[in-house]
Amino acid sequence: MSNVAAPATEGPDRADHPLHVAIIMDGNGRWAAARGLPRAEGHRRGVEALRKVVRAASELGILYLTIFSFSAENWSRPATEIGDLFGLLRRFIRNDLATLHRDGVRVRVIGEREGLEPDICALLKEAEDLTRDNNRLNLVVAFNYGSRQEIAHAAQRLAREVADGKRDPSSIDADTLGQYLDAPDIPDPDLIIRTSGEQRLSNFLMWQAAYSELVFVPVHWPDFDKAALEGAIAEYARRERRFGGLAAKTGS
Repeated sequence: MSNVAAPATEGPDRADHPLHVAIIMDGNGRWAAARGLPRAEGHRRGVEALRKVVRAASELGILYLTIFSFSAENWSRPATEIGDLFGLLRRFIRNDLATLHRDGVRVRVIGEREGLEPDICALLKEAEDLTRDNNRLNLVVAFNYGSRQEIAHAAQRLAREVADGKRDPSSIDADTLGQYLDAPDIPDPDLIIRTSGEQRLSNFLMWQAAYSELVFVPVHWPDFDKAALEGAIAEYARRERRFGGLAAKTGS
């Protein structure tokens, strides 16, 4: 993703409307525990919420929706829960890919694929290949993703170029490193939402979030819907984005 923090020029032309919304989908397990249900049911209901939010994002004119679906740290969870999560991913792609394609959604995946099961890699590639030419909504899936790992890998690629004599170290600046991240052509998120009331990024898009507005909502992810998304966008619209400069109206 690009590290350029200036407002995007494409998409909805209202300054109070985010072009790119990223969501940390948190609280599936707590949602289930509060209802005496197994964690797997919370994850299943989380997938239903994702379907609703993808549809809502398209209806609201959002051009990029990035979701944190499986983090690099999630491997520390119990094997049974990881198996449940991967099973849901398989079913989501197999059951929903045709609908996403029909609705003009382009699927892109960021994160590490090395070490994933072959059928998972094949499903991710199928989703990307089938929807490559769609442009109504870009659904960016952060899968097996960690922001520190992404930045480290970008630095490694640049270091190899320097070691091979292909690049002068003095030529490396923030813009250069940004071009070596997983999806440098995607604009930085205008708005990052985290559900369940937690207030941290948890290794999600830390480079790209430099000038993002952060909105933390108390509802668990399975209960997040179009109204909640509209509420987060309304909060975003009330803020004044300066990008390190002066306020447009007050000069403060």
